[in-house]
Amino acid sequence: MPSIEVNGKTIETDEEGYLVNLNDWVEEAAQVLAAQDGLELTENHWEVIRFLREYYDEYQIAPAVRVLTKAIGKKLGKEKGNSKYLYELFPYGPAKQACRFAGLPKPTGCV
Repeated sequence: MPSIEVNGKTIETDEEGYLVNLNDWVEEAAQVLAAQDGLELTENHWEVIRFLREYYDEYQIAPAVRVLTKAIGKKLGKEKGNSKYLYELFPYGPAKQACRFAGLPKPTGCV
């Protein structure tokens, strides 16, 4: 099974890089996953990642991109709640890539 190394601990991932056990997530895991994708996380990335974790805690589901965009727009403002902004942060797909960094399951409806 694939895995990542975080703070000397091995964390199991599935073949797409999503954490097998959501409770294994720590912020450093997000940084390792982002580095694998060639990204360095900024405060704007963390804002979305924290939003996703709160959303998951409340609804027990990882939102698809359309739902994510709308919910972020409501909470963080229209300038951040749009696909262009989110794709600039997460070029491999805001819902899929951001959920992976946040240690959440792959969003429903994502291929």
